[in-house]
Amino acid sequence: MTEIEISYGEMIWDPATYDAQRRRLVPAFDLLYGAVGDLVGQLGVASPAVLDLGAGTGLLSASVLAAVPGARLHLLDGARPMLDRAVARLGGRVDGATVADLTGPLPGGPFDAVVSALAIHHLADDEKKKLFRRIRSVLVPGGLFVNLEQISGPDERASERYEIMHERYAREAGTDDDEWAAALTRMAHDRCSPLADQLAWLRESGFSSVDCSVKVWRFAVYAGWAG
Repeated sequence: MTEIEISYGEMIWDPATYDAQRRRLVPAFDLLYGAVGDLVGQLGVASPAVLDLGAGTGLLSASVLAAVPGARLHLLDGARPMLDRAVARLGGRVDGATVADLTGPLPGGPFDAVVSALAIHHLADDEKKKLFRRIRSVLVPGGLFVNLEQISGPDERASERYEIMHERYAREAGTDDDEWAAALTRMAHDRCSPLADQLAWLRESGFSSVDCSVKVWRFAVYAGWAG
């Protein structure tokens, strides 16, 4: 197996096996990913311009297209092999693909929606706040930011419960000892933040109607609108 080091340095993924691993390691996968597409669909725009941050192999963008077939996509990721796989998956709906990390400038847009899945938690808290402000700046008035994110608990005991339930779901989905050990190694480098903090940072960045739509232990879908 050829391993590819993708954005943010800490994570190692093989694009050929990434999709199957993510389905095993993310509980309620269809609910969480589908919620992102549903929120984009609620914009009521037939062909929204959507920026996918940390797009990987295009799993999240595919969920957006399932809900809004007319969406026009711009993908951003730190690894060209991942983007190449995403473009092959999504075909003619991709208007652009940018190789970059999440600490630099974003494509200018403007975009009707910015979406992300399990990427922003690799940033430190101050970097998350700066990114939220940059996202706000590339959205149209009334535009949407929606993030499927891995979060920490409000206290240590809650975080411990999250880990127990995460492993339970992953094992039930077919994760073996080696895959779980590799997941723990990757997650040791994560910089997860409590959900309440992230919602507050969105409000401070100029987002309104900020809310968490779905939460499954340490996985949450939250969103804010550019007021």
